[in-house]
Amino acid sequence: MISIDLNADLGEGFGRWRLTDDDELLSVVTSANVACGFHAGDAATMRRVCERAAELGVRIGAQVSYRDLAGFGRRAMDVPSGELTAEVAYQIGALDVFARAAGARVAYVKPHGALYNRVVHDEEQAAAVVAGVLLADASLPVLGLPGSRLLDLAAASGLPAVTEAFADRAYTEEGRLVPRGEDGAVVTDPEAVVERSVGIARDGSVVARGGARIAVGARSLCLHGDTPGAVELARRVRARLTGAGVRVEAFV
Repeated sequence: MISIDLNADLGEGFGRWRLTDDDELLSVVTSANVACGFHAGDAATMRRVCERAAELGVRIGAQVSYRDLAGFGRRAMDVPSGELTAEVAYQIGALDVFARAAGARVAYVKPHGALYNRVVHDEEQAAAVVAGVLLADASLPVLGLPGSRLLDLAAASGLPAVTEAFADRAYTEEGRLVPRGEDGAVVTDPEAVVERSVGIARDGSVVARGGARIAVGARSLCLHGDTPGAVELARRVRARLTGAGVRVEAFV
């Protein structure tokens, strides 16, 4: 049977402000990309999400980012390699404290926002992220786009490299994500997101901007937690996947 992991970005509030419906999304997804305080999230939020994820058996992932609370981690930044390596390790370690206190552990690492897109093609920044993961825990899988420099360097360093696709983001014909600043970068039609999810899981492909069908083989499928109606959309995606004969389960 075909299987795929469902992941979502969670814990993306700060203080009294909450962005994602963490409890409801955790009842649907199999992996949680938890903000580690650099683009969003704080200690109390990290602890709460880890406790709930552990209770439900959802895998906990460290969503590491550039230090950019004001820009939600989506602004381009130039961070020296050594500094980025230390900051990646720092974020993983911070989240792992709360994961272990809840009886679980950080099970994988996924970059967020501008960092995620940068390490698709930037050798130096990708190497810095890989070095940060190795510094924190040399057994941690790394989640990223197929064909990215991040996954290539992770695999070369002995880290499990896990491919990921996005049901609610538009793709270029080169298999990259359309930048958020461009029209149509985010797929907003719920039915289209559901259909794309099934296509990604069953066929390993998606229709890119421009109409061409491209390969996006992935072991994990991301649904953004900050999308309006994210919980209901996640439920629809999971139900349709199951109905299409796809087993939804964590990749680790």
